[in-house]
Amino acid sequence: MAPYDAFDQNVEINGQTVLAVVDGAMGKFSEKYYDLAIAALAEEGIDDPAPDQWYSQQAWLNAFEGMAADLEPHVLDRIGEQIPSVAEWPNDIETVPDALRSINDAYQRNHRGGEIGSYQFERLGEQTGAVTCHNPYPCPFDRGLIRGVAQKYAHLDAFVFLEETGATCRRDGDDSCRYTVHW
Repeated sequence: MAPYDAFDQNVEINGQTVLAVVDGAMGKFSEKYYDLAIAALAEEGIDDPAPDQWYSQQAWLNAFEGMAADLEPHVLDRIGEQIPSVAEWPNDIETVPDALRSINDAYQRNHRGGEIGSYQFERLGEQTGAVTCHNPYPCPFDRGLIRGVAQKYAHLDAFVFLEETGATCRRDGDDSCRYTVHW
């Protein structure tokens, strides 16, 4: 399955998450990006998203794909990096491994209605772990998300490094990607 194709057509994403990306992430970059995001959502029937409403994940993914096509390639990475700062996130986190595990908790809270996918963390060493992303979001978005989460909880002097290490990739039509994270 390719990125931007929901695993299940019944899956929904909450409006608060949509608004976090549009207002919090896209709006931080520029008014042009914000306007682009609003227009892409409207094309998919998501007019004036409300935080307490649920929307078709496929419609959201279609809008997200449209935004990605109109933006510089690195913007998806930067949007993902902003998510831990703008989205509702578990608040009992103290370490990078806890933070990387929390990605799945946040994802599960913000999606519903069928096979939504997941983010699975595995500790590999003292300052190394792997995150397997089994979801329909694009690789650059997930790389930014993982790096942003790790940076938020790493020591101030830590250098967070991320590399794709899995045998499968959504760019190639697979359902998942695996990233090794060093902090």
